[in-house]
Amino acid sequence: MEDLARHSGATVRTIRGYQDRGLLPRPERRGRANVYRDTHLSRLGQIAGLLDRGYTLASIKELLEAWDAGRGLGGVLGLVAEVERPWSDEEAARMTRAELNEKFGGTRDDAAVEDAVELGVLVRLPETPDEFLVPSPQELAVAAELHAAGVPLLAISGHLRELRAQVEHIAGRFLDFTTEYVFQQYLDHPPTDAEATEAASLVRRLRPLAQQTVDAELARAMRALATRYLRRHLGETAISAPADAPPATTSPAPAADAAEPVPLPAATVRAVRELVGAEHTAAFIAAAAEREVRARTMDALATRR
Repeated sequence: MEDLARHSGATVRTIRGYQDRGLLPRPERRGRANVYRDTHLSRLGQIAGLLDRGYTLASIKELLEAWDAGRGLGGVLGLVAEVERPWSDEEAARMTRAELNEKFGGTRDDAAVEDAVELGVLVRLPETPDEFLVPSPQELAVAAELHAAGVPLLAISGHLRELRAQVEHIAGRFLDFTTEYVFQQYLDHPPTDAEATEAASLVRRLRPLAQQTVDAELARAMRALATRYLRRHLGETAISAPADAPPATTSPAPAADAAEPVPLPAATVRAVRELVGAEHTAAFIAAAAEREVRARTMDALATRR
């Protein structure tokens, strides 16, 4: 057992635990010696690989029993690999500290860098301390644009934390939804190679749907909310028709209460201003005109009798 531990990298205690759980076959007994073979070493490698992929020991036991029954693990591992591969075509990039400082206005902000490292926006490279791995250059570019527009770096990272929690909720809901209606049939038992291969094909087909749905809904929500925000802050008259709205074929009729300039004699305006004050001049003239219109309308109605 000590030799097996040395070759596999597992501890003796771990190997004993696997044997007790039935994950590792018992060794061949030769006199007073236990003999372990390459099959034991290979099995330890399989267990370690499945643990790294997030499987529990109970799930691993079911998978290994299926393997021993001749059903194989190739399809299952192919499904795991399909799920684990990047869910974006974006490629990571490297950036030096000097390039990072230049991208964000030329100033050195250690606190902001530490925040970005904590969030995973930047990843330190131990072999090159003055260089970072950037898993998502697009995300970093968004941060740079926001900073150039006047948003403090720590405010950007705080917003990202809030956004990340909401996006993870959306991702979880999408996984719950697709699991319930699509993938549950493959997950309620150790899948065969054929079933795992079919599930991996479904993952490839459904992979882009989450992002496409979120993109479409975000575009819809941003347009609606941005227009609402603009109206709130600038008023309805500041909002023009959308760029994709069809052009009007006729001039719209003015609203009933819209102001329309009418030339008046200067002497009349001065007289009204002296009577009611400058702040009430327009209202007085409008009220007088409306009273005259109503009076003439009533006279016309009376004449018709």
